[in-house]
Order: sequence, then structure tokens, then C-alpha cells
Amino acid sequence: MKSFEVPLHYRSPIITSIKAHRKGLDKLKKDFAPSILKLNKLEIILARHFGFCYGVENAIEIAFKAIHDNVGKRIFLLSEMIHNPQVNADLLAEGLQFIMDTKGNQLISWDELHKDDIVIVPAFGTTLEIEAILKEKGIEPTLYNTTCPFVEKVWNRSEKIGNEGYTIVVHGKPNHEETRATFSHSKANTPTIVVKDMNQTKRLAQYITGALPEEQFYEEFKGQYSNGFEVAKDLSRIGVVNQTTMLASDTQGIAEYLKQTIKTHYQLDDDLLKNHFADTRDTLCYATNDNQNAVTEMLQHEADIALVIGGYNSSNTSHLVELCQEVLPTYFINNETCLIDEEHIRHFVLSDKQEHTTADYTMGKNPLRVMITSGASCPDAQVENVIRRLVSLFDQESALEAAMQEYA
Repeated sequence: MKSFEVPLHYRSPIITSIKAHRKGLDKLKKDFAPSILKLNKLEIILARHFGFCYGVENAIEIAFKAIHDNVGKRIFLLSEMIHNPQVNADLLAEGLQFIMDTKGNQLISWDELHKDDIVIVPAFGTTLEIEAILKEKGIEPTLYNTTCPFVEKVWNRSEKIGNEGYTIVVHGKPNHEETRATFSHSKANTPTIVVKDMNQTKRLAQYITGALPEEQFYEEFKGQYSNGFEVAKDLSRIGVVNQTTMLASDTQGIAEYLKQTIKTHYQLDDDLLKNHFADTRDTLCYATNDNQNAVTEMLQHEADIALVIGGYNSSNTSHLVELCQEVLPTYFINNETCLIDEEHIRHFVLSDKQEHTTADYTMGKNPLRVMITSGASCPDAQVENVIRRLVSLFDQESALEAAMQEYA
């Protein structure tokens, strides 16, 4: 796989050593067992796969190339490059400006842009409507396009089955940049609707079967379906794709539920079912799959707490949190400063989308067994910083050096 040029301060000697050691033993990545560092008063259980993925490193390389290639020019990002506060702060420090926030709200008017400006498309991709605005202003959106190849793969899959006459059902968060982009590209070819979870999927199924009146659909799914959507016709032949960072099990469950709904409602055998339900399989990216599988395997081990590191608005990171908190106390943190001291931790709670400070998070455990993973947009350096902060609070640096000998 291609290697990318990213700033050295995103790299980590500790994590690089561990990943290189594991790769040497398991080149085909079939072993999802975690890496374990046993110290005196700490046991660190590190997920097999985590951190920067192909798409993120590609995006960072292109963004910094744009900066270096265009000294003296105004450089804009359509929105956050990736959902990591450190990376976005670094780009802002280089003088880049965001045109929109993560929800698509305008921060800089399109009228302020001119043809000599550089505009970088983020890793999530962008809509066809925004591409048209940029081209109208003489700005070429493909010049510094960091759209993840796996996101583009979803667009290509949607286009293929859309051209075969299927409606696209996108499993994703309706306001997420990637889902907005996928929705835009898909609806250009075929009727498209977004469902955010299984609850919405079950409601959609009731419109497929006619259990709910068509007119109610347009209010309930307002903003989530393409123009001209016709419930009876457009929900009779469907295929499911997803935002690439969703939980694999959730997407699979949604696809299976809709498949069985179609099969039962139209009384189809397996051969005829193919004419009503496209086999799209999973459109998750490899890194999302690997990271989720690594967490699932990690959770087979005994531990006291889990730390998940990443941007609080990162979809793929939040799903790792969801997996962990089903099994043990889990703290979603964005960097090592969240570990305030031996007793207190500052962390993000998904249920109310707020930061909280929790006391006695270690429960007096000695040794303390900590599971650690991070999202696909989190630099390895941040993971190392968290590990070193844990060591400074609960153990000794010499113990960490000794534990690392296994991975030298």
C-alpha cells in the first residue's frame, strides 16, 4: 500500500514500533488480537488496528502539498479536512480558512471567492451542487480533491445500481458531510433516501408495505429524500449503501431487515428477490472494518476501563466508543490532557454530546488494566501521548521502556 508524506509530529516512535512488529508477524492482517504492554502498575491493551487510515493520510498529504505549492495565495477548505481537532488546528495555523462548518453552515460567502483562490475538498467529499458553484467561479474542485477513495467507491456503487433502476437507501447520519455528499451524487442518477438507524428503517419498511399512508412519508423523512420521490414506485426496488464510518453490524442489520420486508411483502422467492433488492454487500471502508473488528477482539480480554481517542465529532470514533461501552466503563477523550490526574478524567458523553469530568475513574485498581484504541482520523502521536500520560500518573517511564522491548 502507498505510503504518504504527513508531518512528522503526527508520527509516534512507540506506535510505529508496535505496528511494524505486528505487521512483520501478520502480513495478511488476519490476527486481530490486541498488543499488550505489561508494566508494574499498568497493563495497556492496545487494539490491533487504529489511527490514520489510507484516506486520512492521503487527505493530509494533499492539503499540505496545496499549502506548499501555493505560497501567497488564499487557500480554503470546504469544511474540516477530517474530524480531528489537532489536524484542523494545524491547517488553520498555516493560514487556511474554512468555508463551511461541519453541518454545512456558511462561514465565508461564496461571493468572497475568486478564480485565483485554492479550494481543498475534504476527505468526506462534497456535493455536486458545491462543485458546480466552484466551477462557476473558475475554481477547479479536482485540483486538490482529498475525497477518500472508499467514499468514491460508494458513489460508484450507487451509480451502478441506480442505473439498473434501483432506488438507493443510504445508511448514514443525515447531516454528516459524507452522507450529504453521497446523497447528492446518488440522487443525480436515481431516487435516493437516507435512513439514520434501525428505528427509521422500520418506519421506512411500513411505507414499503403500505402500513403507513404515503402522504405521511414526506413529512416524516423531510430533507432525507430526493426531489420527485414516489413512495410506492421508488420503494419497490432498492439497494442499501452506507456512510463508510457506520457500524458494520448496523448496516448489515438494516439491509437484512429491508430485504426481508421486500421479500415478504411481494411474496418473492430468492431468484425473484434479486429484481427488487440489489446485492450491494457492505460499502464500509477497510479501515472502519479493521478498527471495529480489532475492538471486538480486544474486548475479549479482561480490563478495567477503555479509552477511545479521537475528535468528538468523528463518526467512526463514536462507533468504537459504542462497542466498548457495551462491555466496560469507557471514556471518549481527544488527547492526553483529558487525563487530569490519578482521580479525574474529562471525557465526552455520546448521549448528551457534552464533556463531563468523572471522579475515581480508575476505581483504585492496581494494576490498572486499560484498553486503548483511536479513530481513523487520530494521529498515532496522540495515542502515544495518552500512553505516556498514563505512565506518568500510574507507573514509571522505565517500566514502559522495558515493556517495549518485546516490540523492538
